[in-house]
Amino acid sequence: MYASTRVRAALAAGVALPTTAALALAAAPSAAAAEGGAAGTAAVAHYVALGDSYTSGPGVPDQTDQNCARSNRNYPSLAAAQLSPGAFTDVSCGGATTEEMTKPQGTAPPQFDALDKNTDLVTVGIGGNDIGFAGIVTRCVILGALVPNGSPCKTSYSLGGADQLAARIQQTAPKIDAVLRGIRDRAPGARVLVVGYPALLPEDGSNCPAVVSLAKGDTPWLRDTEKRLNSMLAERAAAGGAEYVDTYTGSVGHDLCKPQGTRWVEPLQAVDGSGFHPNSAGHRAMSQALLAAVRG
Repeated sequence: MYASTRVRAALAAGVALPTTAALALAAAPSAAAAEGGAAGTAAVAHYVALGDSYTSGPGVPDQTDQNCARSNRNYPSLAAAQLSPGAFTDVSCGGATTEEMTKPQGTAPPQFDALDKNTDLVTVGIGGNDIGFAGIVTRCVILGALVPNGSPCKTSYSLGGADQLAARIQQTAPKIDAVLRGIRDRAPGARVLVVGYPALLPEDGSNCPAVVSLAKGDTPWLRDTEKRLNSMLAERAAAGGAEYVDTYTGSVGHDLCKPQGTRWVEPLQAVDGSGFHPNSAGHRAMSQALLAAVRG
């Protein structure tokens, strides 16, 4: 019962994410502007935000596009309120993979359709769904409830002696390269920033079974898997002439095991936002990391 309840919560909260229509938001949204401040040091003509649910902000108020689980207080919107670009278009969409850059996602057009020669700032947060984020969470939560003191999920992904998730990350690297090339082709004058993923789990490798049923031995392995994904994104950004925004380092100590008010990522039983995703505080922190990179 515990496992099935947790999995249903994960799916309902946005781990298995929507794949239908996206609605681009033109200009900085008024709700985000309420949290705005001084403009950036350099004028931005057109800022386009691309990405998956870690960009779109499922469950974070206010939701402006239910199909893509997009919030007007996600990190791109908060950053746009500070930068005051001439135009701002957010086409991030929950469930997006690198394929949705050039292919429709349900009724949502390809995310690259938002780009043009006038786009001069692009942020992209993608890759987690390419390695199967929703399936990983679901499997690990179920197995952790059954074998709480072992490493059942790691074992299940390591049959034959090879870490399947490490292999998936390697297989995703050329897809990230293709995304960066595609952005350059469509917006040749744009500054491009690849945004990494924040810390989901405790940095010390501990688990919190009362909060989420991840097995004791699986938690540090999942932590290291996320670090491996972020390292790959940083490497591909550098190789592709883009910049990498580290949202992990600053979020250490604010993982989903922490109490409400301290955590920046929600557990499966989410209070603010959706399970295993950044909450309102997490998006504020990610926006600050993005702004520091843009202004740096």
